[in-house]
Formats: sequence, structure tokens, C-alpha cells
Amino acid sequence: MSDTLLAILHMCVFPGGAFALMVAMFFKGLDRRVEARLQRRVGPPLVQPWLDIAKLLTKETLIPKTACRPAFLLAPVFGFTGMAVCAAFIPIAGVYNGLFNMGDLLVIFYLLPIPAMAIMLGGSASSSPYGAVGFSREMMLMFAYEMPLLMILLAVAMLTGKTLAGGAWGAEFSLFKIVALQQQTGSFGFNPSMIPAFLAYLIFLPGTMGVVPFDIPEAETEIVEGPLLEYGGPLLALFQITSALKTFVVLGLGVALFFPGTISEWWPINLLWFLCKCLALMLVSLTLVKSATGRFRIDQAFRFYVTVPAALALCSLILVWVM
Repeated sequence: MSDTLLAILHMCVFPGGAFALMVAMFFKGLDRRVEARLQRRVGPPLVQPWLDIAKLLTKETLIPKTACRPAFLLAPVFGFTGMAVCAAFIPIAGVYNGLFNMGDLLVIFYLLPIPAMAIMLGGSASSSPYGAVGFSREMMLMFAYEMPLLMILLAVAMLTGKTLAGGAWGAEFSLFKIVALQQQTGSFGFNPSMIPAFLAYLIFLPGTMGVVPFDIPEAETEIVEGPLLEYGGPLLALFQITSALKTFVVLGLGVALFFPGTISEWWPINLLWFLCKCLALMLVSLTLVKSATGRFRIDQAFRFYVTVPAALALCSLILVWVM
């Protein structure tokens, strides 16, 4: 099988595409269910995300007369394509080594902002004033949480490079080598120098997923969904699918960076172990946070990200440098 065909298979079937979507939709349903129980509500069924998508696909697609039609239609496709490709780069220890084996950490860093950029593109093209407000908020929030993410990835790459080079200066951006090293030496999540980076990544997750307390760009009670206000039908369904795929990507990336260990020689067991770790990461960093906090203002969110997680990630960078 040619490399091109194999790459398409990974993007469309496993670990991206169909597999990532099924896992992410299950996680979405479980997230809503657990959040409801924490708030003493019954909550929706686990299949509710699938029911929402199915309902939207039966609706008519309406485009505002004053909207920029090409950009309005392209935005959800742009976001979905970026996440479908990004999901194929996530390695699963003992199961799948990733789409490519060199520099893929940098590729993921450039692909992860695509859903936020798609929301900004759609909001600005909708001609809605709420979309314009959501656009500006999304842009500010993205700039805030991308800085600590870059420092987290640099800390992991530097630690991997120095370890592989025997203590000499270096940085390794291959996720395959990062995972392989942790299989030999132990997970970075237990390394004292990487604990601040892991905490920073936990804080990064709710911001990049746009959930409470960082759902400012789509705040229903303030700007009535903001950039997504004018979307409906299949286009809104595509945005929701993109959000689900991004959930799989950021959780899988967190596992690959900090806890990629395996527990068996049998790949189905390792796959199940990977999903369990993703689920634990989601419950800690997304579900519990959503259930216990209220929404930040955009200035509070921006100031928070450029101070707390940025300081934690910088601390890991310094520790990796000096140790």
C-alpha cells in the first residue's frame, strides 16, 4: 500500500476520521451526563450528541443575505478538514506510531488553531454584530492560550532532545520518538521538571475547547452564540463534529506528551488503556471545571492565560534547561 493511500486511510478511518469521531462523540455524551449528575440533574442520554447531529442534518441551510457566501460556507469545512488531518498525527502507544515520524509536534501546533480560525472566519463572514464580537473574543483568547501551549511543547521537545543526546543541548519534535522515549524511561508526567508543564496543559484544555469558564466567544447569555449565531443545519453540524474531533486530538495529545505508557503486548488492551487515560484527562480538566466555575470576562481570561499557565510552562522550560 502506498504511503499516500495509507495516510488517507489514517485520516479517514483510524485513528482519525471514523474512529476519532465515534470516540469523541461518546466522550461528549459522557461529559454532559457526568456534568449533569454533578449538578444534581438527570442529564441527556449518552447518544444525545449523535441525535443533535442527526437533527441538524435534516434542517435547511440558511445563509444571511448580507453574508460573504464563499467564506460563510468554507469556514466549517476548513475547520473539519484541519481536525481530521490533525487526528491522524496523534500516536497511540503500542497501537499506532503517528502519521509521520519527524517534526509532527510542530505540525500539530499549527493545525490545532484551525477550528478557532474557522469560527472567526464564519463569524466575520456572517455580517452579524454578535459574530463580530465573538470574532474579536476568539482571537484574543486564542492568542492567550497559544503562548503557554508553545512553551509546553518546547519543554517536552527539549527534555526529549537532551535525553536522547545524553545531556547535550537539543530538541526533538517527533511525537514517535517522544512516546518511544517515555516507553523506556518513564512518563514525563512523573518527571519533576515536567509537572508544571502538565498542569499548564490541564489549564490549556478548557480554553482551547471553549468551555466554561472560557466560553466567552460563544456566551449564550451575552452574545447568543456569537460567531455561530447565523449557522444552522448541516453547517452547524459540521462545526459540532469539528469540536468533537478537536476533543479527541487535545486529549490524545496530552496522553502522548505526558502519559503514553502501555500495559500489555496486545494492541486492543493498549488502545483501551489509551482511551481510559483520555477519559480521565477529560473528566479532570473539562467536566469538573465546567461544573464548578462560572464564565470569565475576556480580559480576565486573557490575563489568566498569560500569567498562570504561561508561568507554569516557563517554569518547566527553565527546569529542563538547568537540570
